[in-house]
Amino acid sequence: MKFIADAMLGRLAKWLRLSGFDVAYYPDISDRQVIKIAREEERTILTRDTRLLKCKGAGNAVFIQSDHISEQLCEMKNMLDFNDPELAERCVACNGRLQKVEDRDEVKGLVPDHVYYNYGGFTRCGSCGKVYWKGSHYKNIRERIRETLGKGIED
Repeated sequence: MKFIADAMLGRLAKWLRLSGFDVAYYPDISDRQVIKIAREEERTILTRDTRLLKCKGAGNAVFIQSDHISEQLCEMKNMLDFNDPELAERCVACNGRLQKVEDRDEVKGLVPDHVYYNYGGFTRCGSCGKVYWKGSHYKNIRERIRETLGKGIED
C-alpha cells in the first residue's frame, strides 16, 4: 500500500516511513497536485483537510481525525500491518529505499566517529544518501510505536 500525505500530516508521514511504509510527502504542493500524484502513482491520500476530501478526483482518500501523532498512528493501525518484515526500509527524509551497507568504510566520514567505531550494521538511502544505524534512537522509536499500537513489533 502506497500513500501520499498532505501538508498537514508531515509527522505521520515520517512515522509511517519509520515503520517501512511508502509515503510520499511534499509540504509545499497544492491539493490538486496531491490528487494528481495520488492518481499517477496509485497512492492513497492521507489528509486532515475536509476540502481536499471534497475535491473531484480525490477518490481513495483517508481522513485522519486526530492532530496528535500517537492517535494518528492508532487510526492507521487497522489499515496497516505494522508487523511487516520490511520494517524500516524507507528513508525518513525522502522516502527512498534503504540499502544495506556491505563495507562499513563506505560510511566513514558520513557518520560521527563514535558511531562508526561502535555500531556494526548501517543502511543508506539509495536516493539521498542519508546513513542510518540501529542506535538508541532506533530502539526508542520502535518502543514508541509498540506502546502506541499496543502490540509487539519485531526488530
